[in-house]
Amino acid sequence: MSKLRRRIDLPTQILFGLILGTAAGMLANRFGWGLWVLRYVKPFGTAFVRLISLVVVPLVLASLVIGTASLGDPRKLGRVGAKTIVYYLVTTAFSVALGLALANWIEPGAGLPESVKTQLLASYGGELGGTLTRAAERPSLAETLLEIIPTNPIQSLAQGAMLQIIFFAILMGVAISLAPKTRTGTLLAFFEGLNDVMIQIVHLVIRLAPFGVFALITSVVANFGFRVLVSLLKYSLVTIVGLALLNFLYPPLVRILAGMRPSQFMRGIRPAQLIAFSTSSSSATLPVTIQCTVENLGVPTDIASFVLPLGATINMNGTALYQGVSALFIAQVYGMNLTLGDQLTIVLTATLAAIGTAGAPGVGMLMLVIVLRQVGIPLEGIALILGVERFLDMFRTVINITGDASAAVIVAASEGELRPVPSTDASSTARREGDEQE
Repeated sequence: MSKLRRRIDLPTQILFGLILGTAAGMLANRFGWGLWVLRYVKPFGTAFVRLISLVVVPLVLASLVIGTASLGDPRKLGRVGAKTIVYYLVTTAFSVALGLALANWIEPGAGLPESVKTQLLASYGGELGGTLTRAAERPSLAETLLEIIPTNPIQSLAQGAMLQIIFFAILMGVAISLAPKTRTGTLLAFFEGLNDVMIQIVHLVIRLAPFGVFALITSVVANFGFRVLVSLLKYSLVTIVGLALLNFLYPPLVRILAGMRPSQFMRGIRPAQLIAFSTSSSSATLPVTIQCTVENLGVPTDIASFVLPLGATINMNGTALYQGVSALFIAQVYGMNLTLGDQLTIVLTATLAAIGTAGAPGVGMLMLVIVLRQVGIPLEGIALILGVERFLDMFRTVINITGDASAAVIVAASEGELRPVPSTDASSTARREGDEQE
């Protein structure tokens, strides 16, 4: 059995886990085994997510310190940072606009029966309390920008405050590059060792991905069901079609701006996409995304270590598109006509709301509260889409990490540092290493 697994590359194994998990979840949902799945199957998926997540904070800290110090010239750091942020903001704004355009054209909320609306509000209205409370506690944009500067970096590391960790790591990397090498060599070597150890942990954990994906997807499908999906089929399809359009937009963009073949880009990022789909977390997928872009796409470690952690925190193209579709869907259900100014406000608000929102499951709902409040759409309308939130979150996360990877490739190419790589993927490499060890 182990020899058979080695013959099948890891992305294919993960895909099998996804398919088998979907089938098992459908059977569990059909026969009412949802509670059993939650109790005995889902913990394996949760354990897999926790295993990946445990390396995120030390990996981000170490990789950003190394990446920033390796960039050396502060002017290069500023250039790479400016390109990255501009790319993220432009693609996020475009994603919101695309979602609004699709929702205006297809009008998914116009035909929702009143009986279905009443049922959805009654079924999911009680789940809004926590989301509304979190949104009310969210600081203003100015406060968010100030919160980027940590007063206690150790506390930031313990709490996983990603923007603060990124700021501290970049500042430390700049300081190391400016200080005498004779004084900072040992410190830099420590972070290089820490980075290598975290990557090795990722290599070990990723071998469990097929089983983790199976457990996660089984639990989602078993407890999700399809009755709510049918009720919201039009809305779900509009969102998924928009996300698919974004997914197919990145390969030509990478081809034009970086000269990379679309097939190479999509094949190289595929393992990270599958992990993102099952975990619904950009942050949890970050170690795999870094591995894929460095090993499969030829992005230098220093650029990948800078661009990708930043993207996992502030770049959410898939979530941004979802904001546009959802806001218009809810407005259409309530018979509201949003003006062009209202829709431009949605674009701006959704783009800014992505800054400082952690790349974790469910944060899209928090961002949506902020967007709806800004244009006066009833917040209780969120209950209309809560039933399919977890399902759509998986698709959104795939687009989020694909956008991050495209940014890393394009920025590396613009710096003339994108290196050619063999037409293989990381899983093939891992399989060959396992064969050699035996």
